[in-house]
Amino acid sequence: MSGFEVDFLPAEFRVGQMRRIAAAHLRHWHLTVLTDDVVLAISELVTNAIQHAEGNPVGLRMRRAVHELRIEVTDGSPIPARRRDAGQADESGRGLQLVNAIAKEWGTSDDGTMTWCSLAIPEVRS
Repeated sequence: MSGFEVDFLPAEFRVGQMRRIAAAHLRHWHLTVLTDDVVLAISELVTNAIQHAEGNPVGLRMRRAVHELRIEVTDGSPIPARRRDAGQADESGRGLQLVNAIAKEWGTSDDGTMTWCSLAIPEVRS
């Protein structure tokens, strides 16, 4: 299993930075087919973490296994992320709905401080 992990202080500019770091790793791992979904998941999970970190460091970990890519984001808050039902006029609240739509599965740690999702790695056809 390969992967990377980075911790950072919560700031909005970090969302784009984490997307770029993840995309670079996907190129290195020859998984560019997942770039759009990974960038979307990281955007939503990191944005959520930054909003709820209350000054605590935020962590991003991405791990590649044979058949799946797992993304984990920690924010130090014991209040677990939850999917909301945003109305048409709401400007936010759709992040975990989007993650749910693209991920194989997602969830939170028992202590509520980490939200994760896993994406299936497509089989390579010869």
